[in-house]
Amino acid sequence: MFKSKKGKALVWGFVSLLVMLSFLTGCGSTSTSNKKDGKWAGQTITVQMIGSFKLQDSTDPISGQKIKGLQALKDEFEKEHPGATVNIVTMPWDGYIQKTKTMVTGNQADVYQMPGLDSGYAREGDLEPLQKYIDKDHFDLSKYVDNTVEGWETVGPDGKKQIYGLPVFGDTRFILYDKKIFKDYGVKDLPEHPTMDDIMNAAKQMTGKDPVTGQQTYGVYFNGQTPEFLITDIAEGLGGSWGSGLNYKDMKFDFNSPQYQKALNWLISLEPFAPKGITSNQGSEKWLTKNNNIAIMLDQGPGSLITKINAQGLQDRIGIVQQFKNDKGVGGLFAGSPFVMAKSSKHKDLAWEWIKFSSSDFFQKYLWEQYNNIPVIKSAYTDWQSIKDEKQFMDPILQALSTPWTPHYPWVNAEPRNDLSSGVQGALTGKMTAKQALDKIEQQSNDWLKQQNQ
Repeated sequence: MFKSKKGKALVWGFVSLLVMLSFLTGCGSTSTSNKKDGKWAGQTITVQMIGSFKLQDSTDPISGQKIKGLQALKDEFEKEHPGATVNIVTMPWDGYIQKTKTMVTGNQADVYQMPGLDSGYAREGDLEPLQKYIDKDHFDLSKYVDNTVEGWETVGPDGKKQIYGLPVFGDTRFILYDKKIFKDYGVKDLPEHPTMDDIMNAAKQMTGKDPVTGQQTYGVYFNGQTPEFLITDIAEGLGGSWGSGLNYKDMKFDFNSPQYQKALNWLISLEPFAPKGITSNQGSEKWLTKNNNIAIMLDQGPGSLITKINAQGLQDRIGIVQQFKNDKGVGGLFAGSPFVMAKSSKHKDLAWEWIKFSSSDFFQKYLWEQYNNIPVIKSAYTDWQSIKDEKQFMDPILQALSTPWTPHYPWVNAEPRNDLSSGVQGALTGKMTAKQALDKIEQQSNDWLKQQNQ
């Protein structure tokens, strides 16, 4: 975060240019607040959104289907809030962390999509606490999928944990597998909650020449370039955790615990049954194609998963099961995105209306049906036909979405994540032992923490 006034001033000019370019390139709306009638007359809010969103209609590059632009959300919100104007500014995932910091520093939006909520924005007073708005409207938080509100709680300037953001779309992790390869080798399908031994034994059996096709197959794949969430989930399944605390002064890391060591040694033992190149995220080029040669895919996210499966006609071939959980049924990455309100907003009541609007069936169904974003409201999983049509995948995804480790790992957007990733890579490439790697990660993370507390 930019803590000094000088730092903020240095980025101010760039902020203005950035936002101006966003508007000029069609990512945002240039509507002005010249509406004179209605309850919200004259009020304009700017909403920042991250991803592949387009303001105007476009075509999905995978399915070829038409996608309605964000203009549909803008039109509906303005219809429901007479006199109001909403400008939507979009940015791609690439570079979103720095761009979001720049916009927040320049007070350029009223509402932000903020997957990096734990990066210090609330702690430094840049965000508005939402509890008073929730209480005022008796806003029912039970409409959200379990744990998706708690997952985004974070600490403010007073060091107390509270609600600064409400979920807008979900993300989670699970295990996928190819039922055809399992059948070819005569291996039983994975259970709903596979153990580490289940994965290891199946991976060993299915690494070699497929007895039916004669094709070289590999028992398992995981992204060894970004393994930080996978190893943390494995450690959680063994009863461990990354550590504790949300405040820097209370935070403690436990990356070199016995559970992390066992998890990393297990990954090292699993590596021979994966194609070469996993530490550079190579070797999975055929995954989710009819020529797939990988039996088990660890640490998968929903993304455009269902679109890809449907496009390839693999609905009956791909199985989905849960990642590792602890003895309380909890484990795995909590992710996705919340909407937060800027402390600097001049129209906080209208900004709150947008955040509430994002939990409506209209908004959530738009994100799901147009961009395949995972809904965060329970009604989606009980009432929507478009979710019921994908029941075989969406039921397990809902279960994974409801049982992650919460709150959000506070180091997701900080140096400890990079340290964990590079350290595990080092062990996977044989440059150091698991213990050496984890001791180094622990030391680096503690050094970072000391810097934050200075």
